[in-house]
Amino acid sequence: MSEPSYQPETLAVHAGTVRSQFGENSEALFLTSSFVFENAAQAAARFIGEQPGNIYSRFTNPTVTMFEERLAAMEGAEQCVATASGMSAILACVMGLLKAGDRIVASQSIFGATVNLFNNIIKKFGVETTYVSATDAAEWQAAVRPNTKLFFLETPSNPLTEISDIAAIAAVAKGCGVLLVVDNCFCTPILQRPLDLGADIVIHSATKYLDGQGRVLGGAVLGSRKNMEGVYGFLRTAGPTMSAFNAWIFLKGLETLKLRMDAHSANSLELARWLEAQPNVTRVFYPGLPSHPQHQLAMKQQKTGGGIVSFEVKSFGERSVKEAAWRVIDSTQMLSITANLGDTKTTITHPASTTHGRITPEARAAAGITDGLIRIGVGLEAVVDIQNDLARGLNK
Repeated sequence: MSEPSYQPETLAVHAGTVRSQFGENSEALFLTSSFVFENAAQAAARFIGEQPGNIYSRFTNPTVTMFEERLAAMEGAEQCVATASGMSAILACVMGLLKAGDRIVASQSIFGATVNLFNNIIKKFGVETTYVSATDAAEWQAAVRPNTKLFFLETPSNPLTEISDIAAIAAVAKGCGVLLVVDNCFCTPILQRPLDLGADIVIHSATKYLDGQGRVLGGAVLGSRKNMEGVYGFLRTAGPTMSAFNAWIFLKGLETLKLRMDAHSANSLELARWLEAQPNVTRVFYPGLPSHPQHQLAMKQQKTGGGIVSFEVKSFGERSVKEAAWRVIDSTQMLSITANLGDTKTTITHPASTTHGRITPEARAAAGITDGLIRIGVGLEAVVDIQNDLARGLNK
């Protein structure tokens, strides 16, 4: 199912499917820790890689393999390595590809947990990180040193939906012999395919849109077989493994991904336009709006604006914008107050005190994350109901 004639929504339903001896239509769920060999010689051949086949579910499981092959087909990648979570995908990527003395250049507009991973954990192993603007390719070029091995960005960024020019930054990376890693969580391969734009590796938190219903955790790293060798080697030994059950859930989630991303995007654009008209909202961040600084780039690089809308509020009667933001959040009755996103249910959070609460105030300021900022993961409810729920706090 990897032929280029198939559209993404078709690949999302069929790619990677392998039927067992029973001829099941829905993908089979293989809940087993290990696999039995016909004889000792076969066991030896599989362990040293001379014969393909399943060995142990830490690194080989048929259900996980089906998910990996389906997502790889959708992203246009040679290989996918599935992991236990989005953060473990980033960990596996960095640990599998870098060594002590190497350097990362990363966008300053990345997820707070990623910043903490780079600054507090990866740094312990002798890998340093330099942060630059997500939108200025010249800063990426200027930050390169002889030991720079990897560029890391997410586009759109979390939570301000800044858009990085993947092709421009990829050109810088290739000119310097550096690998470009793009976190494609917000767009998914339905809206954006970074490898087609010159990126070397794609990262996913499958927990978000690939599942789409907030049920399970998972992650993925995708790229060429050469680049995935080290990533897979790390996963096989260290074991941040996706479970077979979770992989089965993701397979079912991918089948409706195109429908959901279209609906998330349509709802988000309508909500963003409504928010721009609210007197107590000072600014709205959504790539689908003409007011977004990188609107034209977003519409060239992505198929739609995606499902995340962020906005800043005035203090309007409260002592601080933080109190005003918290009041808007606390006044909602239908929206889920949670830091997750990509769900059929609309979610709402205050990034400065949740997703980016553990990074320094200076880092938050550099990333443009203010105390008055609210992030909405727009769900599949009627938009008017989402608007009315937000209006409870915005109009007080």
